[in-house]
Order: sequence, then structure tokens, then C-alpha cells
Amino acid sequence: QVQLVESGGGLVQAGGSLRLSCAASGRTFSSYTMGWFRQAPGKEREFVAAFSRSGGYTHYADSVKGRFTVSRDNGKNTVYLQMNSLKPEDTAGYYCAARNGLTSTNQYEYDYWGQGTQVTVSS
Repeated sequence: QVQLVESGGGLVQAGGSLRLSCAASGRTFSSYTMGWFRQAPGKEREFVAAFSRSGGYTHYADSVKGRFTVSRDNGKNTVYLQMNSLKPEDTAGYYCAARNGLTSTNQYEYDYWGQGTQVTVSS
């Protein structure tokens, strides 16, 4: 049982940076594996990044590897997606998600979702 609210999106120029936040409800946050997904207009939702409960394991989509970094702060019940060297192709709604299990790239294995925050990268 967790509720997620994303924030931090906006409009940036190519090459810029943003940090997305996902605030979770309650103190059960640390029990969940977290992931980030994105969905551009007219396209399927795609995996971006995920990390384990402990933070000891992370996995990134090839399209963002080396540019994006995930982290979590259990004390603040918040997860983050640091986005650097942004490209126009990164333009999408970004969603955080949680599941009670191992890290996964499959959106259908996640149980809880935020409502998303929009990231727009201009040329």
C-alpha cells in the first residue's frame, strides 16, 4: 500500500538537466522496489530505470544509460531520477512505480503508479 506523486518535470533545452522526485506515502516505502517509466505521445510506455530495495542493484534502459541516475531516500520516502544530457527524444510523461518484489523492466509487474510529470526537451 503506497501512493506516489511525481514532481520536477518541466521544459528544458537539449543538454540540460532535471531531477524528478517521487514522494511516497507512509513508512512502508522501504519495502518496495521502485522503477521509472516514461510514455511519449502516441507511443507505448517504456522502461527507464529501476533499483532494488537496498539500492544495491540498479538497471537502466540502454537509451538513458550513462545519462540518468536513480536514487532513493527512505527517510524522506522519496525516490529520484537525475536526468542529465537531456535529448529531445527524452520528451515524455515520466512515471514512478512500485512493486513488492524484485526489480523489473516490465510495467505490468508494478502494482502502484504515480500520475506522472511531464518532461519536454527542446532542440
